[in-house]
Amino acid sequence: MQGVVVETPVVEKKHSPHKASFYAAILPGLGQAYNKKYWKIPILYAGIAGVAYAIDFNSTYYNKYKSAYRDFIIRDPNNKSYMEFIPPGLTEEQIYGEYEQWFEEALNSKKQYYRRYRDLSYIGMVGIYVIQIVDAAVDAHFYNFDISEDLSMAVQPSMMPPIPGDFAGVGLQLKLKF
Repeated sequence: MQGVVVETPVVEKKHSPHKASFYAAILPGLGQAYNKKYWKIPILYAGIAGVAYAIDFNSTYYNKYKSAYRDFIIRDPNNKSYMEFIPPGLTEEQIYGEYEQWFEEALNSKKQYYRRYRDLSYIGMVGIYVIQIVDAAVDAHFYNFDISEDLSMAVQPSMMPPIPGDFAGVGLQLKLKF
């Protein structure tokens, strides 16, 4: 007696948008890997690196200008961090004399400038994080979408049913097959 071959039906696993979103929330880029969109991962991490650099740059200068502004206001002789920001051609005596108000406003203005762009950089980082989660979810929704070559359009004559008190109509029908 020969062995009987039993065929088991192949069950296609459904690609889950929830799983892709969860993976992307756990580790940026993991949702894109789950969707097999590997080419997006370097772009994502380049964006993260760029925004991280902007955060570091703006935070560094914000802290420098914040301490320079504080030291200039306090006038402690042991803390003169503002000296690196004195424009060429001016002395410390001049900035505590005729240019005092201007220099104080310049330090405060620069401090506020770098604080603003540091905060915007943090918002940009959150934006990248959220966008990559949404991207993973959308890609997962379209993972099994049929993009076959059999996309066709047919124009056919059509007969429209009569409306009470009116005649039947004749027209053209546009059929899309995808």
